[in-house]
Amino acid sequence: MTRDLIIRGFDDQVHEDLGRLASQKGVSMNSIVRDAVDRWLKDQKEIPKKHYLVIYSDDESMIALLKSMDRLAKEGDLFRCFCGPPYSPETELLSRLKWYNGTVMPYYYYSNDFRLAKEQQKHRDQNDIEKYCRHVMTNIADVANNKQLCWMDFLINDIMKDSLKQAMTVERLYDNNRLSGLVYCNYKTENLLNSDIKNMIELFEMHDQVFILKGTEVYKLHVTKENVHKLFLN
Repeated sequence: MTRDLIIRGFDDQVHEDLGRLASQKGVSMNSIVRDAVDRWLKDQKEIPKKHYLVIYSDDESMIALLKSMDRLAKEGDLFRCFCGPPYSPETELLSRLKWYNGTVMPYYYYSNDFRLAKEQQKHRDQNDIEKYCRHVMTNIADVANNKQLCWMDFLINDIMKDSLKQAMTVERLYDNNRLSGLVYCNYKTENLLNSDIKNMIELFEMHDQVFILKGTEVYKLHVTKENVHKLFLN
């Protein structure tokens, strides 16, 4: 037995567009909406575990992004957290905005603060970066207590500056042990441009989406493997 789905709250333009599409498809408007709702409900049952790559050229563009993300993460009731170097503009802003700092101290990489240098050197001698990153992931997961994350990772940028090979190892580590929610791996442009194309493409492919910041604008980068014949097509 079929049932009608009554849709209220559409503005006139949406209703008109949907009616036109229904006529073209030869189906009822209700069937289109019911199908969309069914798919939406199915998606809600699957907890997102997204792994994104963000490329930015300067602190100003990232700061602008973080301010917008703070508002959206609050509206989505996500667990706002980050990891990265002490005293950077990004981590200082997120601390002021009351994001959870999941960075394990002492920080694995040298800070500009000479007071931490001796202790950081000792830390680097005793721990490898993979073990350190596992500690950071466990720390954040425990505090989040199964709440979906909005996690900004600036640690990965320092890893890549030190060793591209280590950065790729850490990316694979996270990709194989994803947490619920949204994780953003943030790289400065200058670091990526110093890597070879093979590793850059591999880095792109292990993320669900790649985004590039240009001032206050966000661009999504689409990377697809193509046949050489595409070079000769309009």
